[in-house]
Amino acid sequence: MHRANELGYKPLDGGWGWMVVFGAHISIGFAYSTPKALSIFFKEIQEDLGASYSEIAWISSIMLAAMYAGGPVSSVLVNRFGSRPIVILGGLMCGLSMVTASFGSSIIYLYFFIGVIGGCGLSLNLNASLTIISKYFLAKRPLANGLAMAGSPVFLCCLAPLNQYLLDKFGWRGSLFVLGGLMLNCCVAGALMRPLKASCMENAKMFLDVSFFKDRGFIIYLIGNMMFIFGAYAPIVFLSAYAINQGVEEYSAAYLLSITGFVDMFVRPGTGLVANSKWIRPRIQYFFSFAMIFNGACHLLCPLIRSYPFLVVYAVFFGIGFGMVFALIFECLMDLMGNRRFPSAVGLVTIIECFPMLLGPPTAGLLVDVFGDYKYLFFMCGSVIVTGGLFLFIMNIYNYHMLAKENRAKSREPKWSQARPMRTREGGGGNTEKTT
Repeated sequence: MHRANELGYKPLDGGWGWMVVFGAHISIGFAYSTPKALSIFFKEIQEDLGASYSEIAWISSIMLAAMYAGGPVSSVLVNRFGSRPIVILGGLMCGLSMVTASFGSSIIYLYFFIGVIGGCGLSLNLNASLTIISKYFLAKRPLANGLAMAGSPVFLCCLAPLNQYLLDKFGWRGSLFVLGGLMLNCCVAGALMRPLKASCMENAKMFLDVSFFKDRGFIIYLIGNMMFIFGAYAPIVFLSAYAINQGVEEYSAAYLLSITGFVDMFVRPGTGLVANSKWIRPRIQYFFSFAMIFNGACHLLCPLIRSYPFLVVYAVFFGIGFGMVFALIFECLMDLMGNRRFPSAVGLVTIIECFPMLLGPPTAGLLVDVFGDYKYLFFMCGSVIVTGGLFLFIMNIYNYHMLAKENRAKSREPKWSQARPMRTREGGGGNTEKTT
């Protein structure tokens, strides 16, 4: 059956859908770039509030974990009210959380307002944007996802130097106040997300559908993803601090994030184009595995770097690897589950991934506190990500082999056995017989 028939309508694959992609570009941009760009303020917040490296890392970690943990709730709200009002609500929450956090006098205060409230707002933005793209696009979906996910590096490229400028002019408190005002633009992005009149919404109870755990491909994807998420964000959070520790001037250190973001912004739509090709799309799970291994290998090589020019080279390759992974991460889930089951699947994936998301950066910060050296966090993150990529590659070979074997066995079944009367399971309407 064609995927369009599963949806019950034919996706537009264009038209107003590109305006929806633009809105998603903005909301996803803030969702993924804000926790990273906040790291510019960490050194000053650390000195002002007397926090350790691991304590300060919890700010971004809690924000990302809340963003992922709120996935099922966001999915239910999108199912009930549509993407437009949910993104607008998320934008309001993000803006108010940053403004309120600017008055904070303790690290716990920042954990709650930036981490929990801000993270929940980002969760509404992220899931609503991903869901509506899956409803507007099918044939051009990898490209649409790549363009929308490119919002993260575009915004990171802009926010990193902007935050450094704001920090010098207004301090971390004034910077958070201004950042809160900027995040209200998510409300404008939400206004672009016009609902589809042909869209067939699923029942809200399906957004915590644990039957996905019976799907072999889903389990493989989930395990590999959890390993990636654990090691994905710590190198970003500590990249500026690592460069400063190597003797790099503060502005130059902040520009490393901009370089990563600049490269990333071209890699994501480029990866979407490649993934949309007839050669790669049937093998997209293998492409995803390669992207993870490439990303992890960059981190393993980073501790060998001792000069700023080579840190720039690392930032470029980091941007390539990170961009490839995030251009494919949700597209691969859509490929496995289909457009119709995707909203339910992404809610379940994000709430599970919040745990490695929560633990990754603080664990890396703890390594810095214990050993007094950043190289161990890069070794840890790189090795975990490479292992996850290899796991995905090997297990996908196994999964496709088993699927082919199961299909061959099914095709050899005699026709009379496929047409025999079948008895439904007990429950609901009781025992009835029907012929397939």
